[in-house]
Formats: sequence, C-alpha cells, structure tokens
Amino acid sequence: CTYFCRGSVTVDGAIHLLNHNKISTRRSVTLKREIRKQSSLSSFSSLCLRVFNSSVSATCVTEIVGGVGTPYEGGLFSLEVKIPERYPFEPPNIRFLTPIYHPNIDNSGRICHDALKLPPKGAWKPSLNISTVLTSIQLLMAEPNPDDPLMADISSEFKYNKYLFTEKAKKWTQEHAIQTNKRVVGDDKENAPDQKLSSRKRDALCSQQEAEEPLKRPCM
Repeated sequence: CTYFCRGSVTVDGAIHLLNHNKISTRRSVTLKREIRKQSSLSSFSSLCLRVFNSSVSATCVTEIVGGVGTPYEGGLFSLEVKIPERYPFEPPNIRFLTPIYHPNIDNSGRICHDALKLPPKGAWKPSLNISTVLTSIQLLMAEPNPDDPLMADISSEFKYNKYLFTEKAKKWTQEHAIQTNKRVVGDDKENAPDQKLSSRKRDALCSQQEAEEPLKRPCM
C-alpha cells in the first residue's frame, strides 16, 4: 500500500514548509523524519505535506487505494490528517473525506480505531507514526470490527447479511471512490504537462478542509 498527500510539493518542499511555519520543534522534527522515511519507501516521485493552521495543527490530505479482494477494490479514498501540537505524544486526527460504507466509519468520515485514541481506551503510543496508522486503517477496511461500530445498522448487516453488506459497500465504492478516481486520472492526463489547473483544484479542496470546524476525537 502506498499513501501520498494531494498537491505537488516535493519532499524538500514539504520540509521547507515545516521549517517556515510555526510548528512545534518536536512535531516538526518527527514529521520531517517521517517524510524522509516514507519518500524512500514510496514508488511516487514526490510527497506532499500541505500545512494549515500551523499554530494549532498541521493538516494534509492523503489517499488510500482500496485493497484487492475487498468491497473497496479499485477505489481511491481521500482522508484528512490533522497532526496535533503534541504529536507524537497525541495521535493524529484522521477522517475519511470520500464516503465509504463501513461499520467503523460514520457518515462524517470519523474512524473508530484504537490506534487513533490515547490509552486507556486506545492504543496510541509515540512509537507509532502516520504511516503505521494509515496501514492500520487500510487493514480495518479489509477486516471491519462489527463489535465496536460507529454505524450500528451497517454492523448488524455485516454480521448477519454479509452478502448485502458487500454489495452496498461495492456500490458506494463505485459511486464515490472509483468514479472520483477516474476523474482525477482524467484531469491529470488532460492537463499534462501543465499541472496548474489540477493544483488549483487541489488547493481549493485543502482550503475547504481548513475552513471546517475541528472534529471531535473518534469513538469517544
């Protein structure tokens, strides 16, 4: 699985943003280390970190590809990642921007996962990082936990009518994630090699995320 932030800022550009925004030293050092590590593992030539409201949190939009053999296969799911001031001593606040039919993800995109909560209710610890959490979220997509749901109806459906759940999840993926994926790919092809239009659209999306009110912690 590979995840990356929207936009066209390179690894060096992302680190420049961190150096020139008022982000806490510890958080900045941690993020720069994660960016360099992820860039060495990623098959993509660039990694983007879009920073907003830097005195409070660093925010970026990342994407996860639906796993093969799951109802989400072929889908491209956007997630908002807000990194708190005390990161890595507090977990990132992550939510889905792309609608997804899942018992542990509600209609506003909030995710119920132990890795996104502090102990004693959660399992977050400073040794974890954004990449490991995104991997855990992708695993949750493949293996829902119906015993700790945010969506009770979907959880019941997953338990007692798996076929219906799978069909609905596939339909949502087709409507919200696969079609979006095709539009993004088409947009990139249409504007290559000039990426200015695509970048403006992405900037508008990020600005919209910035204007939203802070989210409550998942699964409280």
